[in-house]
Amino acid sequence: MNDASNVQVQNLNPETSESKSEGEVENKDISKILTIIWVFIIYSESVILQHLFGGLNLLQSSLFTIIIILHILLYLHAHRVAKYFSWAYFVIQGGLIFASAFLLPESFSIVLVGLMPVLVGQSIGIYYKPLKVILVFLISYVLFCVAVVSHNDGRQFVLFIPLFFLIVVVIVAYAVLFLKQVKARIRTQNVLKELEIAHQKVEELTIANERQRMARDLHDTLAQGLAGLIMQLEAIDAHLSKGSTQRAQEIVQQSMSQVRRTLSDSRRAIDNLRSKTISEVDFAEAVEEEIQRFTMATSIRVIRNIKIKASVPRLLFEHGLFIISECLTNVAKHSHANTVWINILDNEGKIEIEIRDDGKGFDTDIIAKQTGHYGIIGIHERVRMLGGNININSILQAGTAIKIEAPLTKGDLS
Repeated sequence: MNDASNVQVQNLNPETSESKSEGEVENKDISKILTIIWVFIIYSESVILQHLFGGLNLLQSSLFTIIIILHILLYLHAHRVAKYFSWAYFVIQGGLIFASAFLLPESFSIVLVGLMPVLVGQSIGIYYKPLKVILVFLISYVLFCVAVVSHNDGRQFVLFIPLFFLIVVVIVAYAVLFLKQVKARIRTQNVLKELEIAHQKVEELTIANERQRMARDLHDTLAQGLAGLIMQLEAIDAHLSKGSTQRAQEIVQQSMSQVRRTLSDSRRAIDNLRSKTISEVDFAEAVEEEIQRFTMATSIRVIRNIKIKASVPRLLFEHGLFIISECLTNVAKHSHANTVWINILDNEGKIEIEIRDDGKGFDTDIIAKQTGHYGIIGIHERVRMLGGNININSILQAGTAIKIEAPLTKGDLS
């Protein structure tokens, strides 16, 4: 009856079998129970019919009962036997069915018609391959026809042969539908498990991205602010050693302003971690303020060309300003430049940022392999997040040029 599903569920690969739900296990148990009930009904009818019309002695009854018990026990362990010896399983079960049928001549047709279709249906669960299932059906059908004709001299051939075929069709159709439901449930369980794993990965990636963002913000606020403060303190020390107290006092005032700006930037970075908002300040004005801070701290001349007509998205505003600030900090710390050129243009839906100096330059291959250059790493990460491109060209003793191109459409408008 429903035994086709039993073996199929057991023969699934380990991945799918692990994902079986409690409902599938209950379905398998119900299938076994219904099949055993069906076998018991065939057993009872066969014994009663033989007793009424042909007589039933103790030996016949005992042997028939033992064979049916063996048939049931073998059925209950079908998943173990068929896993290694599938054909042997069908041969043994077929032999038990024919032996039990021949023991009770008056119930011969009932035993075959009742139990052989069940065995054919079980082949779907064991093989689930059309060719093998058809082969099992043909062999069973031929043996059934031969047995019925030889046992009844063809008198009941017209009745039992079509009946057997009809029962096989019904059982096979039911088994196929049942197995499709089981497979659909297993696929659902697998999809749910994959979704759970994907959700965990998304959470892990989100946490990793937040950590990277925090690292960038800390570097671009506190680290840059402290680096600027150190340069100003060094300048104060140099002026004091030369007796230039007035200039030293001016730089002290600048340092105090720098500390306040760093504190403000740090608070803004913390607010950005909590919210995606940003102050509505014109991008060109923000860049100009950054240039003024740089000039006051380093006295390096800056030649700028800023022409932006389009609205700058929030994401580009935030990352673009940090990139320019980081580039200027690197110029002040490493380049020993006299002049810096900053060009910012919007062109055909894209923004082009170029920062160039006439400093000592550096070897880009060596810098890329060294640890500790988190500013360069942060610039690359921010450009990637903007969906843009970056090109760093540096020549020793000739200066460095950083060119960035990013779309103006990425992110909310500031």
